[in-house]
Amino acid sequence: MNLILLGPPGAGKGTQAKLMIENLNIPQISTGDILRESVKNETPLGIKAKSYMEKGLLVPDDIVIGIVEERISREDCRNGFILDGFPRTVAQAEALENVLKSMGKRIDHVISIHVEKDELIKRLSGRWTCKNCQEGYHEIFNPPKKSGICDKCGGELYQREDDREETVRKRLQTYESQTMPLIDYYRKKDILRQIDGRGEIKEVFGRILKVLNIGQEAR
Repeated sequence: MNLILLGPPGAGKGTQAKLMIENLNIPQISTGDILRESVKNETPLGIKAKSYMEKGLLVPDDIVIGIVEERISREDCRNGFILDGFPRTVAQAEALENVLKSMGKRIDHVISIHVEKDELIKRLSGRWTCKNCQEGYHEIFNPPKKSGICDKCGGELYQREDDREETVRKRLQTYESQTMPLIDYYRKKDILRQIDGRGEIKEVFGRILKVLNIGQEAR
């Protein structure tokens, strides 16, 4: 089963990806991870990617597609894979489709985890971190016993720049502008499976298994 996993920051995509890997026995392919791996291993495409990354530039689509193709060609992807963080644009989706076609493969389902914007802001902007031991807290879901103080080491809690409400809103806006055309693209192909991301982790995972027509034997 070849899958694409979509979801805005705070939707729980990472948690669901881990459950999918465990239960479906197929690897998760993160473009960030495979780019870094290609650069580290100094593959021909990795060397090309590095020249852009060192300049702080986006790696061109043809190089990213080539690295994705290399990863999908490995033995552990024989029974399927989960693409995470790719494609990000319709142009990348079209290029991916051409590459998969040449390999005799196709995307079976695009799982899009949906959570309302207000809920995402609440989830993301409530995060606090200990300056000393980096323990994480949430003012609603996992508050410290004493406000502003870490339960673990007594260190001061602070809010990372990425977790401030203004930054969170910008991140969500960027996701929407980039991803909405992609969602429409896959909806027209009738392979988009929109999942309600509210509720307990296993509830959400149950919804994913249901649209994939797999029995709910989540671990």
